[in-house]
Amino acid sequence: MRRKPIIALIYDFDGTLSPGNMQEFGFIQAIGQTPEEFWSKSDGIAKGQDASNILAYMKLMFDEARKSGIKLTREDFHRYGADIKLFEGVREWFRNVNEYGRRHGVIIEHYINSSGLKEIIEGSPIAREFKHIFAGSFIYDDAGEAEWPGIAVDYTAKTQFLFKIQKGIFSSRDAKKVNESMADENKRIPFPHMIYFGDGETDVPSMKIVNMFGGNAIAVFNPEDPRKRGVARKLLRQGRVNFITPASYTRESRTFRVVCAIIDKIKADNELKLLARYQ
Repeated sequence: MRRKPIIALIYDFDGTLSPGNMQEFGFIQAIGQTPEEFWSKSDGIAKGQDASNILAYMKLMFDEARKSGIKLTREDFHRYGADIKLFEGVREWFRNVNEYGRRHGVIIEHYINSSGLKEIIEGSPIAREFKHIFAGSFIYDDAGEAEWPGIAVDYTAKTQFLFKIQKGIFSSRDAKKVNESMADENKRIPFPHMIYFGDGETDVPSMKIVNMFGGNAIAVFNPEDPRKRGVARKLLRQGRVNFITPASYTRESRTFRVVCAIIDKIKADNELKLLARYQ
């Protein structure tokens, strides 16, 4: 029996599915700061120490929570995630795309590839829609409280997860299987079957890799933010992405039309490849 092709839709989170940074929907309010205050402090740590921006914000979360007497457990992070604001149509998006895939004979899988926190995304209203969430996370002590960064995902770390998705590896710590040689026909999801969604500079290496190896990269932008629209247009001019679209995910949106057209092309290319084997 011929296996249906699997198509991976891979999303950044902040600015892509949500209009803000996930820390801004509960955690920053809990420590009594504004987003501007928190991110200014985080940037100050990174610049002052010449450190990773991701590790800087994770350390600041830890320090500020401790100063405010707030515990950082997985349950706390999940609670913050429940209040995340999402772009228009995101909640229905997965059902609509999955249904389109079924009608056209392909399997759709959704993945997160984010520099945010896995624990917060796991608490979001859409967490169950993802095959796997690749994102930052903390190490927890015996009492279940965060005590140290476990995984920090910067723009280069994001690229490794693409190769893990390609090979069907869902362990963030794995550094062996992902580097083993594998014949193209044995790869679970080849790059031409990937659609990557991102909104900014931290997504550029991932967009470029997906694009370079035959997949499709889409830059989404908040339609209410002219600066974000400018970033998307720049990415298109530079050849980093194949398409740009406002961050609306309704059935009537340009985003849905673009993705359906890509699914159609992937299905057709797969059929032609199969037919070519028997000439």
